[in-house]
Amino acid sequence: MKAWGSWEWVLAALIVAVYVGFGLGIDGFASPYAIADSTTHISEKALLAMAMALLVIAGEIDLSIAATMALCSLAMGYAMQAGTGAAGMVGAALGCGIACGAFNGWLVTRWQLPSIVVTIGTLSLYRGLALVLLGDQAITGYPEWLSQWGNGTLGDLVGWPWLIMPIECGVMLVVASVFILLQHRTVHGRRIYAIGANPVAARFSGIAVQRYRLLLFTVAGLMAALAAVQLTGRIGSTRPNLALGWELDAITVVILGGVAIQGGRGSLVGVLFATVLLGSFTFALGMLNVSGMVMTTVVGGLLIGAMVLPRVAARLARTTARRSHSTVLKP
Repeated sequence: MKAWGSWEWVLAALIVAVYVGFGLGIDGFASPYAIADSTTHISEKALLAMAMALLVIAGEIDLSIAATMALCSLAMGYAMQAGTGAAGMVGAALGCGIACGAFNGWLVTRWQLPSIVVTIGTLSLYRGLALVLLGDQAITGYPEWLSQWGNGTLGDLVGWPWLIMPIECGVMLVVASVFILLQHRTVHGRRIYAIGANPVAARFSGIAVQRYRLLLFTVAGLMAALAAVQLTGRIGSTRPNLALGWELDAITVVILGGVAIQGGRGSLVGVLFATVLLGSFTFALGMLNVSGMVMTTVVGGLLIGAMVLPRVAARLARTTARRSHSTVLKP
């Protein structure tokens, strides 16, 4: 499978158009510092989108991925209150994410349940646990190293003040590179495509379909945990409504990136570009003081448009092809 295609070039052109258009209309939008600032919000959602993309390519979905983030942040907060160090806090978050993802995968693979139904249930379960355990309270007082992780730059780590790339962006680029190479350059990636295209044929060809599905759900939980660590460090607190609605953003990015919702097709490069496109666009709206409700409406519209437009384009292409064929056959 090719990582680059025509749609990826369209997304790249749209990213350039967003930065040029809003850069001309909003003072400072295209400055290096503003671009670096915009990547922090993009980076966390990119981690979710990469994991979600692999699941959708395999014909599955995880609607509980944002709720998993809230539960992982809560686990990290409890670990801090218990007096554990940095390793214990991060380990608690990652362990919680892996457990949540593996539980989703176990329900889907062991009991043959539809992933959309399972993850709607676990979305309510994980978010509900965070709400019951925290109520209207918040956990604060996180150590300085976590704030530095969420808000610092790579230049702060190496002592180069000119290097203003956020640490979160660096983590995102590393994770995205690993995912892209795995999906588009290894046999495991080809097997994930095969599972999404035809799971029965994949099983008869010797692919351990259920193991791959379980692993992909577990990876989704792990990415949710990593995103939770970064987001908690950036905002400095744990709340039960952490990342509320981010599952919609992740699905929008995946579909906008060109991944077929029915599975078997898609490019992770496109998903990365779609994350940058949506993130930069909403960042520009934020600089224009557009309300969150309007942004939610925009995201919903993009989700519908990303699903409808490819079908309209395919229908127009078939109509054009039939007309051309009939013209050629006319005496």
